Amino acid sequence: MTPAIARAEAAGIEFSVHAFEGGSGRGFGARASEALGLPAERIFKTLVAKLDDARLVVAILPVASQLDLKRLAAAAGAKRAAMAPSREAERATGYVIGGISPLGQRQPLPTFLDESALGFATIYVSAGRRGLELELAPQALLDLCRGEAVRLSR
Repeated sequence: MTPAIARAEAAGIEFSVHAFEGGSGRGFGARASEALGLPAERIFKTLVAKLDDARLVVAILPVASQLDLKRLAAAAGAKRAAMAPSREAERATGYVIGGISPLGQRQPLPTFLDESALGFATIYVSAGRRGLELELAPQALLDLCRGEAVRLSR
């Protein structure tokens, strides 16, 4: 069990866990979409960004989308945002790249979910390990992360 699954269980929300062959390298989201037979719009990646004042934030958006760093910065009340270095993201969240979950992070970070998620009854996010996805309602995810839905994709 991962910290993400433990967090979802402790919250008492409805969710399910889906496993697939995770592999290594990049493209975990595309691999999840193909392996689970789901459209890429329902699989969401969790990215960690660094704001101009060095704060870290989480952006959750569809795997096929690109993060608009200017939109993320504006949503977080900062001037600029850049992708956090991998080691820093891993250290802050307690997860490895390709398996970073928005739930159960070592240090809960301010979280922003792409508003497109609200168009689905459920979405898929990393369950905290490569090859493991959590399916849950977008509003449940927002509630657990104390997150905000904003437009993040280009």
